[in-house]
Amino acid sequence: MSGVIDTDGVCAEWSFPAEPGAVRTARHAVRDTLRTWGLDPLIGDITVLLVSELVTNSLRYASGPIGVRLIRHKPGESIPLLLVEVSDPLPDPPTERVAAPDDEGGRGLQLVAGTARRWGTRRGSTGKTVWFELALTG
Repeated sequence: MSGVIDTDGVCAEWSFPAEPGAVRTARHAVRDTLRTWGLDPLIGDITVLLVSELVTNSLRYASGPIGVRLIRHKPGESIPLLLVEVSDPLPDPPTERVAAPDDEGGRGLQLVAGTARRWGTRRGSTGKTVWFELALTG
């Protein structure tokens, strides 16, 4: 895992190998960063849950590295929010589906869609990014 926080303290970024421990490592990295930024009590649990779901999706379907990036918008730039991005080398966008009551999976994107202020996907030169925004105020 590598983490870089820029000099303004508004961005953190990691790349995780597509291995089973990636979800746990991503959760810890995100939680530690949110704590450092003073955001853990505000949105820590939900951010960690949604990152876990998206990294799990990447692990399930992609074989390359998984990127996670947090961007905290500076006060005064726009409305206060946290942008979270999870990237992988698979170009196909994820498909939101309705999970049956007995399904063990299939709820990750439902959680993102139901919780985030906005969310979406975009293609990159070598894969895709799934992103979501969380408001930093009530």
